[in-house]
Amino acid sequence: MAERRGGVIGDAVAAEWLKFRTLRSNLWLLAASLLAVLVSTGVAVLTVRGFAGQDAAERMRFTSVGDGLGPGLPVAFFVMSVLGALTVTAEYGTGQIRTSLAAVPNRHVLLLAKATVLLGVGLVTGQVLAFLMHAGAMAALGGHAGFVLLDGQTLGTRLAEPGVLGGVLRSGLAIGLVTLVGLGVGAVVRATAGAMTVLIVALGVLPTAAATLPRPWNARIGAVLLERLVGEGLLVPGAALALLLAYPAAALGAGAVAIARRGSRSHPLIAASAATGVLLAAVVVIQPAQAEVFAWKPCQKELECGVVQVPVDWDKPAGRKIGIQVVRLAATGAHRRIGVLMALPGGPGGSGIEDLEKKGGAFAQIRDRFDVVSLLPRNGVEFGRIPQDCLVTPVEMRLPYSEKDFERQAAVNRRAAERCRAADPELFDNMDSASVARDVEAVRVALGEKQLSILGTSYGGVTATNYARMFPSRVRALAVDGAVNLLDRRVRYPVLENQLNRFADWCAATTDCALNGQDVRAIWKEVTVPDRRLPAKGRGVVYTGFDVQVAAAPHLVSPGDDRFRWKELAAAIALARSGDAAGFADYVRAGTRGTSRKPPMPVGASMTHCLDFTGLRDYAAVVEEKRRGEERSPNFPYLRLWHEMACAGWPSAATNPPRKMPATGLPPVLGVATWTEPDVDELIKHVPGSVTLRYEEHGHGLYLSAEPCVIGRVNRYLTRLELPRGTCS
Repeated sequence: MAERRGGVIGDAVAAEWLKFRTLRSNLWLLAASLLAVLVSTGVAVLTVRGFAGQDAAERMRFTSVGDGLGPGLPVAFFVMSVLGALTVTAEYGTGQIRTSLAAVPNRHVLLLAKATVLLGVGLVTGQVLAFLMHAGAMAALGGHAGFVLLDGQTLGTRLAEPGVLGGVLRSGLAIGLVTLVGLGVGAVVRATAGAMTVLIVALGVLPTAAATLPRPWNARIGAVLLERLVGEGLLVPGAALALLLAYPAAALGAGAVAIARRGSRSHPLIAASAATGVLLAAVVVIQPAQAEVFAWKPCQKELECGVVQVPVDWDKPAGRKIGIQVVRLAATGAHRRIGVLMALPGGPGGSGIEDLEKKGGAFAQIRDRFDVVSLLPRNGVEFGRIPQDCLVTPVEMRLPYSEKDFERQAAVNRRAAERCRAADPELFDNMDSASVARDVEAVRVALGEKQLSILGTSYGGVTATNYARMFPSRVRALAVDGAVNLLDRRVRYPVLENQLNRFADWCAATTDCALNGQDVRAIWKEVTVPDRRLPAKGRGVVYTGFDVQVAAAPHLVSPGDDRFRWKELAAAIALARSGDAAGFADYVRAGTRGTSRKPPMPVGASMTHCLDFTGLRDYAAVVEEKRRGEERSPNFPYLRLWHEMACAGWPSAATNPPRKMPATGLPPVLGVATWTEPDVDELIKHVPGSVTLRYEEHGHGLYLSAEPCVIGRVNRYLTRLELPRGTCS
């Protein structure tokens, strides 16, 4: 009996193959499927034409062509599904079905034979079409294919890139399987016009309608449609493959039930169709949203807010608690969510809430794959437990020339610190970056995330590297943008020397500089003699040469758009040469919003600085630092003293001295640095494989500044863990 059944099926398949290859319309449809290749190639050609006519910033905003199959797949799906439908509807239309049933009376065997032939033809044709579409698109893109876009993708993705070959193969499989969908629809409808109408709706109208739905339903519904099952959609790969197989299974099951009504018993087939329906429902149910384990609440615009309770003193976990405010920009994309990107603010004293409020647009593309989360850290000046007006109070730093000078400065520092500390001594003594890093770990646990991807900006890089040191297994990816390196701050000595040279060259080249045509370096030496006194006329303050060095440093490092800060600096130096420091006093006052006329060191910054590194705790250390500065930076010999003198007399000992990140257990770290940020190289070099993306210009915090080249390469690292090559400019 089994041999007879096998012979019947084999004969039926042979007969169907003979009919298929002798029917001219089938050959025309196979030829028509090549339109998919023309469409994919044509879209790539049009993309390149538009791309070539744009500047670098506009090019970054293009949408990736991906593997190139996207535009052509709908064409291939439709043509091949029509091929499948015509295999049965053409016989019903001509009456040939009676002859076929006379030769093969078992309707299910006949349907199985047709499906076998179509599957073989479809799989071969599908793979040929998929590789031709990819090859045509990549040939059209040419050398532009590797251009990195804002979302971290490249304009095109070649077969050599991870996952692309698998995607092309899955697309070929999908093209083959869609012929069976067409066969099933044809068996149910039995009329060519009706079957084509159903296929147009299923393959064309439904995807278009789904795309017009509001978020997140456009992505969730679109994720279960055929087109989204071959790429990176919301579904996990296993679920996507199951659903891809379920489509033809459901269509053939329905077709088998339909033809069984005029044949043998249908109960087993109805059961099979019901099982397929259950599979479809299960796949949809298990995707795509991750169950929330944290109570997010809407707070402002797109932001969602919450609070995580943490100990004030992490050495006393059962002790007094404080609430850490956290915010989220939820993932918005049509791709599978990778996890949480933790954005750590700079300062110290900055607010991640403010960063997401004012600069959240920088994360627009990465939200395709991540929830972006940040926080108001315990050392934020807006945290509220210690009065903000106390934390922003400026403390004037004076260059000490004797033990007595040192003790006088230490007393000033201590009084300012104690005034703020009195509001909450326990919290004030636990403002170090390691405590903030432990708070971040508490946030991770509260969110239910296995790992975090981290972006640390400026001093946020100190928190980020502390977190990496303490919780390396919880770090999926780590990017530090303009991070501060406390391990060896001497690497900054050459920075201002180089900037002074750039400033002098700029002055020599433009009449916008008030020192144009003069010896800028010599004038600088003249006005920065450390103990020279320069009254700021009409401002009620006297500058020393040391104060001039400190006041000039931020403008030297960050010239601003159209070099407007360098213009201000040149005018201030020219005025100081005549004995008036008013130019410096004015722009310092503007930069501190009227709180100071001399460069200030606020308590809110020092309360973290002084716990994160030892500073200069006695006059002997000051003498040694002076000597080192004079050797390494003749134009800015004492600038480092300004930072470190702030910790003289500090009431709390350093509890979190700088330590290296571990050499094992961490992924390679991505650093981002301008030409004034050598700290980053030194900070990440201890982690094997780490790379610094160099931005060949001025700037700081480039990701949050929405610098397109940097955003694109950082996003590529965060999404694909692929470190960038080359530089940004």
